[in-house]
Order: sequence, then structure tokens, then C-alpha cells
Amino acid sequence: MSQSAAPEPATPKAPSLLRSGMVVSVMTLLSRVLGMVRDIVVAAYFGSQSEADAFFIAFKIPNFLRRLFAEGAFAQAFVPVLSEYRTKFTLAQVRQLVDRVTGTLGLTLAGITALGVAGSPVLITLFAPGFHDDAAKLSLATDMLRITFPYLFLISLTALCGSILNSYGRFAVPAFTPVLLNVSMIGATLCLTPYFEQPIMALAWGVFIAGVAQLLFQLPFLAQIKLLPVPRPNRKDPGVKRIMTLMIPALFGVSVSQINLLLDTVLASFLQTGSISWLYYADRLSELPLGAFGIAIGTVILPALSRQHAGEDLRAFGRTMDWAVRMVLLVGVPAALALLLLSEPLIATLFHYGAMTDADVGQSAAALRAYAIGVMTFMLIKVLAPGYFARQDTKTPVRIAIICMVANMGLNLLLIWPLQHVGLALATSLSALLNAGLLWWGLRRDGVYHAQPGWPRFALRLVLATAAMAALLIWLVPATPDWLAWGWQRKAWEMTLLVVGGMLVYLAVLFALGLRLRELRAGQG
Repeated sequence: MSQSAAPEPATPKAPSLLRSGMVVSVMTLLSRVLGMVRDIVVAAYFGSQSEADAFFIAFKIPNFLRRLFAEGAFAQAFVPVLSEYRTKFTLAQVRQLVDRVTGTLGLTLAGITALGVAGSPVLITLFAPGFHDDAAKLSLATDMLRITFPYLFLISLTALCGSILNSYGRFAVPAFTPVLLNVSMIGATLCLTPYFEQPIMALAWGVFIAGVAQLLFQLPFLAQIKLLPVPRPNRKDPGVKRIMTLMIPALFGVSVSQINLLLDTVLASFLQTGSISWLYYADRLSELPLGAFGIAIGTVILPALSRQHAGEDLRAFGRTMDWAVRMVLLVGVPAALALLLLSEPLIATLFHYGAMTDADVGQSAAALRAYAIGVMTFMLIKVLAPGYFARQDTKTPVRIAIICMVANMGLNLLLIWPLQHVGLALATSLSALLNAGLLWWGLRRDGVYHAQPGWPRFALRLVLATAAMAALLIWLVPATPDWLAWGWQRKAWEMTLLVVGGMLVYLAVLFALGLRLRELRAGQG
């Protein structure tokens, strides 16, 4: 291919990553808040009953595969190649790559979707073998999976569209798109449940409707940048072949992390009824800081790092990596501690309504404390892994993922018997700590991550501000029985005071110790 006369600059303007990160963070936070509302509605309608367990399995399976084909292996392989094409080649050549990738991915997904719908009973048995002894639960989960499985096809193509928009700096649209899933599921729960003999079937249809809405929503924005895909399958295209080559180890690496989640679900299906739901509600809360900030930073740095690598700007690459790590620690450390200290109040405030019992609150809160231990490392993984993917190195993260998978499996089996579902959550956190540590060590070894000046001062500010926030929360938080007894208005008011008060103290101490906005921008590549 001939190179364009004026390839795009390798490095974005200094403030762009922070600004883009904040845009994605705000949009993602909106989605996560609506996701919390969705879970509140679902918990109030269905609680932790067997029907809820059946739906969460039927929803988990297409999400499991989505992470392989969409946010996972595909995005990790596609974005660096697309960024290289954008830097070196013409728009017509970029459009040809997009068309051929869309056609190849779409054809593959269509086949997988057809097999998934036909093999729904087998998939339910694989993901939740504990359902085998409950014919009603197994049948319900199978029926719902036949409706939810096409979501894989729709959301994977949506992720393809989002990857293109992200590569062109249009971060807001892909970040807003998940809002439509939450709106659809809330609407289905409130409006469609009366029309089904088994009301929870409305949730399955809500997932399907959301997939259609999310894909259609992004198409006009692709048309604006003249990259609306026209599917043309072509596995022999050099760019498609390179993406497929990069996907193979990346697919295996993402599969490893998803196998860990699958093992958790399999083991939880053998525990007492409600265990899957308790882990789900706790996981949703632990993912709030991860989704609102960790994934946001990881999303915006991958195209930037890819361009910096293509432009051989190693100094900018190292500065971007260091900036991303600092940003994640600035949010992840206080977020993890807050989740640890406020586990019961948070679960009670958000989910203790309708079918959710006092015992459910306690069990979910215990799992949340275990997940909170790993929140910071979950976030670090999201910004360290792009340091490999941007260099088109998908093999090293796979090797690390295999090590962590083995560790997680061993910890699961070691901790599940004394701690039940809490042991599964704790094993996930501990294996994430190992994952982040190995990713960081590998980047240091390769010489692409360079610690920038000012780390001792940054660390001191972070520790003191977090300690001040923790002291305030410990002093103000009421006893758990009070949270369980209060109505939703009192709970919401008290939680608002705690969250706002903790944030203000944390930010005030950081500001008093000299942290300024310009420092948050200074380390960007």
C-alpha cells in the first residue's frame, strides 16, 4: 500500500488524554449509575431467588463471549492495527480495512450465534452444572439464553464500531452506548413483566432489544467520519490477516480471564441458592470505579500508545504509561478503601428492597469486601495491558494470564470451603494482584515503562489524603442495623453525606499538599 502524503501526528496534544479520559469517565459513570438503578430494580423484583440466578447465567454467557470477541481479543488486536493504518495510509485504505474486518467478524459471529442458540441447553449445563438437579431452573435459563445469545452478535459489532470511533478520538459515543442497555433492561422490568407467565423473561427480551439499539445508535457517527462499514468478508486481506494473527494469543489470554469467571460461576452454582446473585451484586459495585475510571483511562491511552509506538516515540510512550498509572492510583486507592469500609451500607442502600433480605445484604457485603481488596489492581491491569497491545505484543499478557489462571483456580479450591462464595471473590482479587504485578514487571523489563520524577511526593499525598478520608468514614458511618431499618430516603441521604464528605476531604487534603490540575496533565505523552 502507498503511504499518504501527510500521515497524522504520532502524539496528541498534551491535555487530550486527560480531557478524553474525563469524557469517557463521565459517560461511563452515567452508564454505571444507571446500571446500579437497573440492579436495584432487578433486586427489588426478583431478589436472590432461583429465577434471578437463572437470568444472571443466561446474561453471563453472551457477556462471557462478548469479552472475547468485542472488548477483549478483537479490540486489543484491531485498535493498534487501525491506528497504524490511520497514521500511515489514506482514508480509502482505512475504509477498505474497516469493511473487510466488519465482514469477516460479522460472518464469524453469525455462525457462533446460530450454534449458541441451538446449543443453549449444553451451554447452561457447562456454565452452571449445579442447575442440573433443578429441572425448572435449567429450563428457564435455557429459554432465556435463546433470547439473550444474539446479543453477542449485536454487541460485538457495536464494539467494532466503538473501536473505530475511539481510534478517531470520538470517545463520548462509545462510552455513552452502554446506557442504552440499562435503560432497556429497566424499561423491560417495569413495563413488560406483566405480559409474561414468568415475569423474568422480560429481562431477557430487554437484553435483546438493547443490542439492536446499541448497534443502530453508533452508525450515524461512523457515517460522519466516512467510515460507516460496508461488510465485505476477506480473510486474505493483509490487515485482516494481521489482526487475526494478533487475535489468536489475545483471544487465548482473554479466554483465560473469562475461564476464571466461569470457574467462579461453576463453583457458585454448587453453593447455596443466592450465591450467584450475591457475587453478582458485589461484583457490580466493585466494578463501578473500574468502569468509571480504570477502563476509561485504558480506552483513551491505547490509541495514543499505538500511535506513539508507530511513530517510534519511546519517551512519549513511557510518559503516557506513567501518567496512566498515577491517574489510576489517584482514584483506585481511595475507591478500594471506601468500598471496604462501606460494604454493608452500600449494599443496603442500593439493593435492600422488595425481595432482598437482611441476610442477602450481609452475604453480598462480605463478597464486596473481598472484591474491594482487588479493585486497585483490577484498574491497574486495564492501563498496564495496553502497554503490550499497543506494541502488538499479545503473547506476553497471555503467558501472564495463564500463570494467574492457575493461581486463581488453586485459590478458588483452597478458599471456597472455609469461606464459601466469599472465597471465590477473594481468590479473584488475589490473582488480580499477581496479574498487575507481572504486567508491571514485564513493562519495566522491556524498558518501555519509565517512572517519571515526583513519585515520592505523589505517594505521600495519596497516602495522607486517603488516610484522612478513611478516618472521616470510620467516624461518621452508622451501625449496620440502622441501615437495614431505615427507609430508602434516609439511606440515600446518609450515603450521600458519606460519599460527598469523603470525596471533599480527600480532594481537600490533596489540594492542601500542593496537587494541581497541571500536574495531572504534565505526564501525558
